[in-house]
Amino acid sequence: MAPPEAVPQAPEPVAHPKEVTAPSAVGTVLEARSVSKQFPGVVALDDVSFSLRAGETHALVGENGAGKSTLIKVLTGVYQPDGGELRLSGQRVRFARPFEAQQAGISTIYQEVNLVPLMSVARNIFLGRESKNRLGLIDFSRMHRETTELLDGFGVRVDPRRPLHTLGIGTQQMVALARAVSVNAQVVIMDEPTSSLEPREVETLFRVIENLRGEGIAVLYVSHRMDELYRICDRVTVLRDGHHIHTGDLAGLDRMQLVSMMLGRDLSEVRRTGLTGLTGFGSEGHDAARTPVLTATALSRRHQLQDISLSLYGGEVLGLGGLLGSGRSETAKALAGALSLDSGELSVGGRKLRRISSAGAIRAGISLLPEDRKAEGIVPGLSVRENIVLAAMPRLSRFGVVSRRKQDRIVDIFVKRLRIKAASPEQKVGELSGGNQQKVLLARWLCLEPKVLLLDEPTRGIDVGAKAEVQGLIDDLAREGLAVLLISSDIEELIEGAGRIVVLRGGSVAGELKGDEVTESHLLEVLADHSSAPAGQVPAAQEVPR
Repeated sequence: MAPPEAVPQAPEPVAHPKEVTAPSAVGTVLEARSVSKQFPGVVALDDVSFSLRAGETHALVGENGAGKSTLIKVLTGVYQPDGGELRLSGQRVRFARPFEAQQAGISTIYQEVNLVPLMSVARNIFLGRESKNRLGLIDFSRMHRETTELLDGFGVRVDPRRPLHTLGIGTQQMVALARAVSVNAQVVIMDEPTSSLEPREVETLFRVIENLRGEGIAVLYVSHRMDELYRICDRVTVLRDGHHIHTGDLAGLDRMQLVSMMLGRDLSEVRRTGLTGLTGFGSEGHDAARTPVLTATALSRRHQLQDISLSLYGGEVLGLGGLLGSGRSETAKALAGALSLDSGELSVGGRKLRRISSAGAIRAGISLLPEDRKAEGIVPGLSVRENIVLAAMPRLSRFGVVSRRKQDRIVDIFVKRLRIKAASPEQKVGELSGGNQQKVLLARWLCLEPKVLLLDEPTRGIDVGAKAEVQGLIDDLAREGLAVLLISSDIEELIEGAGRIVVLRGGSVAGELKGDEVTESHLLEVLADHSSAPAGQVPAAQEVPR
């Protein structure tokens, strides 16, 4: 841990938020005054004031559960405040539903794409404001033409008639962005907009933000990526535990000070301490790294995967790198039996799986944390307890009767150890913040005591504190002997977290990095060109543990 003098001390918890620096009202377009919002057993916002100026990009930061999402939902009419008031361009407003906020000029891009999957790209962009012809019918030709022109400005080439659900998550996010900026808005709220984007798309987004600022449009920007915040944001507001902690210029604020305000504790302490002792697996410890736990040979699926071969060893974190569309998620799903294959073999602990299926993979000890926790992970209408024990129900039952005592014991262990913030285990998981939902999913699979844990973007969309905790947890699990496959779009996270990296491109293995080859420059070289891979690499099928 850094010496005490090198790390600014976290501020004391704020008992009286009104004493904190008050947001300025100069040039204010959107303002929240002493807003409060409560849910059963939880105070989500406590006397929070916030202001957004025309033509600025304002960062909103805080840990998961700090109140960011609740504040956004109050500003956009999803929730109505229990106390305080909202003002838009100086006029007091109250939105009964999101459509009213949109009509008033507040447009929102959510982290998890909130469009209609079965509708076409064009219908999604113009939903609720479709172009009409002289007969009053929808003018599809005009909508398709304008959609193509709009998406061209975002570098997206896609048939406007194509159903949204057939596109990748990154492209869907760009469609959501195009819809948001195509509305005549005074305010654009962006909640983790780059979480699913390629670097090229991120640059396009930043260019769009600069254009919005030039037009005097206010941008509220929520992200856990510090580099992004310091690059494009003018001011920052920090929330913690539902309180307003700080508002001020971002340029004059040291990064560690900002993190300390968010966490109320030392970030390096979180990562150093980790979350040890979560499960009882990994009795072989580091010695397990000498034996392959999982071996995949020539996994193939038409148009998606071609001869994917890799081995994963106990006690290691194997990175799976590649750009969006390279086959990373498809490979993870294939290993977990969630994606049917045309050919290939999979062995766990030296035993070949006769039939690769989800049930067979789980029985063999393979667990997958999916990329899209909303669509493929959590069951929002069920409680935290029910979500955690969902996969373990067969183990917790006897003669068809599920033991509630065993459920409660497991849930209590993981809620405490993963620091899941919930009013109670009976709170609906859909009411939790994104980071806490991710922790619930991790708890679900860890309570099965797996041999192999496949993590697809495990830190996407969670705050720096929760991210450090998850990264520390991954390190601890590997030290205990678990075999971990880590997929991440964050190159720095992949380099720091993985001992080896298998790089995919176009659904094939482009190369492997290990030892001293695990650097950003080498990874970028392999991503860019087959021939640029380090000379020392070996084919994935011949991997040797280092």
